[in-house]
Amino acid sequence: MIMGYKNSGCNHPVSQTRISNTTCIIGPENLHLANNIFIGHYNFIEASNNIKIGEGCQITNYISILSHSSHISIRLYGKHYIKQKNHIGYVHGSVIIGAYSFIGPHSTIMPGTTIGKGCIVSAYSMVKGDFPDFAIISGNPAIVSGDTRDMDKKYLEENPQLFEFYNEWVQRNE
Repeated sequence: MIMGYKNSGCNHPVSQTRISNTTCIIGPENLHLANNIFIGHYNFIEASNNIKIGEGCQITNYISILSHSSHISIRLYGKHYIKQKNHIGYVHGSVIIGAYSFIGPHSTIMPGTTIGKGCIVSAYSMVKGDFPDFAIISGNPAIVSGDTRDMDKKYLEENPQLFEFYNEWVQRNE
């Protein structure tokens, strides 16, 4: 694990953020990480069009987070793709993953996606679009299949001392 990641142009490391040395990051100057993030093993993060990952996120293993995709363009142009400019079908867009979200293994986050805070992305999901805070996101294509607050409720009722910690980040506007 690599500790103390530094965002581009920043002299201060995000001290509690950990990134596996087996994660490949393309365009690190456009990757913006908050503190207390865990990025596990064998991930591919392509940040050429900006990726922002919020505080406390867990990015598990074998995940792709993409800010561009050329797969449509390559099919349209065939062997002429490399010689062309301004490709039709080329998809690009920033990705935002809200605070305290969890991305399950073998998931793909496509360009132009916003995942709200407190979300869970289930394993093997293909995620594209805008998803609200506290969504449980699953499937291919991914849809909202639940609400994490329903899951959290049981733990908070059994452990009321956690309300203070939970509400500290839940009530923040980011």
